[in-house]
Amino acid sequence: MTSAAEQRAPAEEPTAGTGQPAAVVNGGVRHAVPPAPMVWPGAPTPLGARFRVGPDGVAGTNFALWAGGAEAVRACLFDEHGRETQVRLTELTHEIWHGFVPGVMPGQRYGYRVDGRWDPWTGARWNPAKLLLDPYARAVDGEFGLPPEVYGHVRDWPQQHVADTVRDDRDSAPYVPKGVVVDDDDDWEDDRRPKTPWADSVLYELHVRGFTKLHPGIPEELRGTYAGLAHPAAVEHLVKLGVTAVELLPVHQFAHEDHLLRRGLRNYWGYNSIGYFAPHAGYAASGTTGQQVGEFKRMVRALHAAGIEVILDVVYNHTAEAGELGPTLSLKGIDNRGYYRLQDDARRYADYTGCGNTLHVVQPQVLRLITDSLRYWVTEMGVDGFRFDLAAALARSMHDVDMLSPFLAVIAQDPVLRRVKLIAEPWDIGSGGYQVGAFPPLWTEWNDRYRNAVRDFWRHALPDVREMGYRLSGSSDLYAWGGRRPYASVNFVTAHDGFTLRDLVSYERKHNEANGEDNRDGTDDNRSWNCGAEGETQDEGVRALRRRQVRNLLTTLLLSTGVPMLVAGDELGRTQGGNNNAYCQDNEIGWLDWSLLEEPGWRALADLTSRLIALRHRHPVLHRRAFFSGRAHSADGLRDLAWFTPRGTEMTEADWYAPAATLGMYLSGRDIPGRDERGAPVVDDSFLAVLHAGEAPTAFVLPGTPWAERYEVLVDTAREDQAGPPGTVHPAGSEITVPGRCVLLLKVV
Repeated sequence: MTSAAEQRAPAEEPTAGTGQPAAVVNGGVRHAVPPAPMVWPGAPTPLGARFRVGPDGVAGTNFALWAGGAEAVRACLFDEHGRETQVRLTELTHEIWHGFVPGVMPGQRYGYRVDGRWDPWTGARWNPAKLLLDPYARAVDGEFGLPPEVYGHVRDWPQQHVADTVRDDRDSAPYVPKGVVVDDDDDWEDDRRPKTPWADSVLYELHVRGFTKLHPGIPEELRGTYAGLAHPAAVEHLVKLGVTAVELLPVHQFAHEDHLLRRGLRNYWGYNSIGYFAPHAGYAASGTTGQQVGEFKRMVRALHAAGIEVILDVVYNHTAEAGELGPTLSLKGIDNRGYYRLQDDARRYADYTGCGNTLHVVQPQVLRLITDSLRYWVTEMGVDGFRFDLAAALARSMHDVDMLSPFLAVIAQDPVLRRVKLIAEPWDIGSGGYQVGAFPPLWTEWNDRYRNAVRDFWRHALPDVREMGYRLSGSSDLYAWGGRRPYASVNFVTAHDGFTLRDLVSYERKHNEANGEDNRDGTDDNRSWNCGAEGETQDEGVRALRRRQVRNLLTTLLLSTGVPMLVAGDELGRTQGGNNNAYCQDNEIGWLDWSLLEEPGWRALADLTSRLIALRHRHPVLHRRAFFSGRAHSADGLRDLAWFTPRGTEMTEADWYAPAATLGMYLSGRDIPGRDERGAPVVDDSFLAVLHAGEAPTAFVLPGTPWAERYEVLVDTAREDQAGPPGTVHPAGSEITVPGRCVLLLKVV
């Protein structure tokens, strides 16, 4: 009897001495394998397939692949009919297999086959029957389906508990996308990066496809693409809104998960990367054999020309190959042990991501892959920064999260990467993975404590206002160390993951049935309030209250110290029907509905959002570069930050610990630290923000001397329409009525 490891799936009869089929079957037609072309030694750097001029002026492509424990590597070239030509790379330098192939030009589709031991018990999963995507491929042609042939093991083996140990020898080449050789000849001389300082930034998280798919001003053939986002109609909305940067959901080449494909769904968000150098081909209007690279670059240029930076949401913590029962698409077949964190039982993967695997960033070759990718997107693709998904997983050394980890150390000293915007999602799902406030200088962080506090305040669920005070003023309790500044806090109320802003005030429970997981997916901790009815309603009182709550949440976000991040469509009243995990909804659930701008209530919300962002840009006191001191800097006792009760008195220690629905925040414009570009002191207007989460109106006494003599109302979220003449002026010391559930912003005049 043979063991499970000795069993094999049926395969073609190999050609003598090659270990490969003597013929290729493509679309039912049998083709002879063409003879291998000439291969010269080439060079071990740069990694990937790079077109260049070789010896004697001969044009061709240099192939270089790190595959530390491999026994042999073949570069596989494919013609337009899918016929494969194999080139053995015989040169090996520092574990990099390389060779120069004359005559291989841009547009050539290719992949690798890597030979080695099949011994899953020790983590070795080499299988030359599987065509592998080059980790350094600049473009990818084709989509990943997941038929049994793309798995390195026999997926349908009767004993599933050992299925991953049984090698599948069927050829995967007909079923997987190919890398594409790209000619990188763009020097970016005509591009001008906006270089917006962190303190002046307003981020706008958007999905390339979802933002453009239904936009009526974008030509239909460009909707859902990079070219669509570069279109003047898309750029016009961003400019009118006033945001300074778009934060794009993943645009690295990604694959769809098997469980989604079986349910007739697709991965929409893209947090399932498989190509860290390639723009996702599905977002290209111009073609997928290298054209997507130029299209992405033109999108970046168009946004830069409008003064808008481009930040990429990147997923370097795991790949689309999942765990031991996942497909063999790239790294798993190149050197499984070299790229992934494995458990003591090396058949199994360490999973700090919830996606089946975790890249082993401590390994030099993995760290090189990530940093090479990051530098490529900055220097050759023009992007301005990165938001790192589950960044705590990247900061792990052998097991624990370590803020002196190799990854963070390399980023800190890299002359390219230390100059761009770096945003951490400061957690993963492993032990000790929650690291909000712990990342070192240079880094900003998604601040979920801000999100939770603001949501709880406006649903009147905070026991007191201490947490709210910290979050409104820049979260100094989290970030006032090591030279960090208020802009280390990326403030957000909503993100792609969770309810939209409209759904946050319309649903108390998630409604994810469309995802096909029996509503088990997505968080149950939404901190939402439906204003009295679950979901859509015809009750105009409830609808008006919801719009007011949305105005309250947006106004709070844009008046808070730190870097605000909005989610595309929140300013339009976008809804996902209560789905708080729309990662697989590549349809109207996930796309922006631009027709909302035709409804007066939501059009007024978009206008208010633009007005608040413009106000923030004009007034440095609203985007400070240093934390408040809370101390008096002059003889009259005026402080840079002061907090007031509805009685018009400064808050005492007891007030901070008492239940409260109303909070007054005074921001002084005459005590702003720092100087302008010409060395002059920075002086601004002073403001009083009154936030009232109670249902009933409340009286509020406006602080008198030395704080102000008069106050002018600039924003009143109780009003649906914020347009009109200047606001009412009130004398200091007077008592005003603050409507229920309302933000008032008053300027000292």
